[in-house]
Amino acid sequence: MPISTPALRCIGCDVGKANIVVFDSLTQKITTIENQPQALASFAARLDASCFVVCEATGCYESGLLAALVTAQIPAHRADARKVKAFIRSFGTLGKTDAIDARALAQYGHERADRLLRWQSPDKIREKLQRLVLARRDLVAEHQAYTNRLAAPGADSAKPFLGPVQSCLAEQIVAIEVAITALVSADESLKADTKSLSGVGGIGQITAVSLLALMPELGHLSGKQAAALASLAPHPRQSGASDAYRRTKGGRPLIKAVLFMAALSASRHNKTLKAFYDRLVAAGKKPIVAITAVMRKLIVICNALLRDAHATI
Repeated sequence: MPISTPALRCIGCDVGKANIVVFDSLTQKITTIENQPQALASFAARLDASCFVVCEATGCYESGLLAALVTAQIPAHRADARKVKAFIRSFGTLGKTDAIDARALAQYGHERADRLLRWQSPDKIREKLQRLVLARRDLVAEHQAYTNRLAAPGADSAKPFLGPVQSCLAEQIVAIEVAITALVSADESLKADTKSLSGVGGIGQITAVSLLALMPELGHLSGKQAAALASLAPHPRQSGASDAYRRTKGGRPLIKAVLFMAALSASRHNKTLKAFYDRLVAAGKKPIVAITAVMRKLIVICNALLRDAHATI
């Protein structure tokens, strides 16, 4: 939920693997704390409800800090690194140090406190599901890479070495899919949501689970918000007499990638979406533009399905 009033004291935290550099807007001082549970708990305990802490997403190294802040009931926001980077550049700042970043995060929080979302602890089960889904994605990409290497001309001499690795990756993909299925089956909420999404023509179980893992907000958004978060919101590209094709960008590109194959399937086998796709192509839209429109339709449909299902609980 958004913070309703500007914070009186903004604290920027530049998070590293071992240490966190902290800038306090009240004291104007920069300090360093260890990125360890005890030090983080002690840091959070020294703050009060008037504080607003801002950090960036840094490969999960910020998780301990955010957990300590939630426990201490200190409002916090995990900022998009791209937005913060653009914010820093807008001041003409070309240098980069941990202290500069910490100060900029505090200023970013101060200027946008009324619009930034308060961090909330993620659901542990869904967090575990997300890690499994992302791990599976990496394994599939690696397996495809080894498949391509083995199929390349002149690869015969490398097959004795690459073949076993490819087989091992295939085994691990199967194993992680079994683990994902078991996790979903053990949680009634996930099980119900997966069943709801799998009922949409074009969306299989893996796609459904991937959407739930990568977009836990699904079912709690408007259609436009869901499309934007899935990196499927079209942005205009108009200047003077030129009015080019709109481009989809921002949001979470991984969700867009998950939906692509689902949209291809839906454009062929989902009666409603096939008619929608054919209508766009007949109107002169490029096939990739029409597929993107189907992807947007799919995520809006999925969001509405879960929203209605949760409303009846």
